[in-house]
Amino acid sequence: MGDHHTHGSIAGSQGAGAAHKRRLLIAFGLIGAFFVVELAGGLFTNSLALLSDAGHMFTDVLGLGMALAAIQVADHRRSAPQHSFGLYRLEILAALANALLLFAVALWILYEAVQRLSDPPEVLGLPMLVVGALGLGVNLVAYWLLRDGASQSLNVEGAYLEVLADTLGSVGVVVAALVTQWTGIGWVDPVFGLAIGLFVLPRTWRLGRKALRVLIQAAPPEVDVTGLRHQLAALEGVASAHDLHVWTLTSGMEVGSVHLRLEPGADGHRVLDRARMLLREDHGVAHATVQVEPDTHAGCGDCERTMW
Repeated sequence: MGDHHTHGSIAGSQGAGAAHKRRLLIAFGLIGAFFVVELAGGLFTNSLALLSDAGHMFTDVLGLGMALAAIQVADHRRSAPQHSFGLYRLEILAALANALLLFAVALWILYEAVQRLSDPPEVLGLPMLVVGALGLGVNLVAYWLLRDGASQSLNVEGAYLEVLADTLGSVGVVVAALVTQWTGIGWVDPVFGLAIGLFVLPRTWRLGRKALRVLIQAAPPEVDVTGLRHQLAALEGVASAHDLHVWTLTSGMEVGSVHLRLEPGADGHRVLDRARMLLREDHGVAHATVQVEPDTHAGCGDCERTMW
């Protein structure tokens, strides 16, 4: 059968995040450098909004660093014999770690904001405005760098969401600084800190849920597994389809396996090619293992009775 079709190598494929490594690296350098500036500015001005934005920037630095490390390791170790699937799952683990970290920071910001609302401290509006405006500029550059990759890689999406939240946080810092500078109202700063935390939480939850879905090897939400099984079973020459599994290895890399029992006299070559084309073109499963069984084969009778 090997003369009639070709196989794509999972371990030799490039992860979705690797294509955006250079942009991740630039964003990492920009945000890492400005984090120090914003942290110092938050401490100097006593601004919770600025400190919360610096906290987000810190998670950006860690998140981008983990994303880059995961891509680097997966890229260099993908052909190791003991890692037959490569190390692409490291990108998903990095995305989950980012979500957990950002969730914890957001909860701290909410707690601190509530505490400050009852006793607003004095905040230096003008220095807060300058630092916030500079932070907004840095975040806008990082946002532009990561925007395209976010739709292709969960790993990049994690970094992108952190930068997006931080960008909006910087907008909040600028607005809070302007209001504080003009009016002297003390509760404006913790209110904006509270708003930043509330904005981040649901987005962090969605990212963590996506990463967990991949790690538990659930089928991609866009793949109708039951419908796919019926389509495979309806192929010409196929008597039944069983032991079907579809899961996501890493962002943009869906894999699957299935057993197809042939009808008497069916052309196994043709069935195999049509099945792989159906999986690849109609369902986006580019890496599929299809086991074609002759009608006289009895080894998978239990599979047909117990699966699906």
